[in-house]
Amino acid sequence: TFAWYTAGKVFKWLKSLGGLEALKERNYLKASTLYDYIDRSDFYSNPVAKNNRSIMNIPFILKSPDLDGTFLKEAESENLLNLKGHRSVGGYRASIYNALPLESLNVLVDSMKEFELSQE
Repeated sequence: TFAWYTAGKVFKWLKSLGGLEALKERNYLKASTLYDYIDRSDFYSNPVAKNNRSIMNIPFILKSPDLDGTFLKEAESENLLNLKGHRSVGGYRASIYNALPLESLNVLVDSMKEFELSQE
């Protein structure tokens, strides 16, 4: 059936990446790349205590909420989509699920760096 066919494709994809352990390492690398940048920045911050942080959904806020619209517009112009955070929390959320390659995350971090520099 369709569910077995789909699961089989996912399992083959996971195996092609090196299996679950390799995927885990890749996901931790992606998360630490973004968290490290945010934690070193005076412009961005993460509102979640370090011991409670997710490796799949990373929220962050800007130094000034007045820049939110500009940041979102510039991100979308670079095809960085769906970053807007939950309406009750605000800010932004980077969802870095299994299929997202490290290269895409690096594009986000580079874009965040450029935006930060443009606001100095």
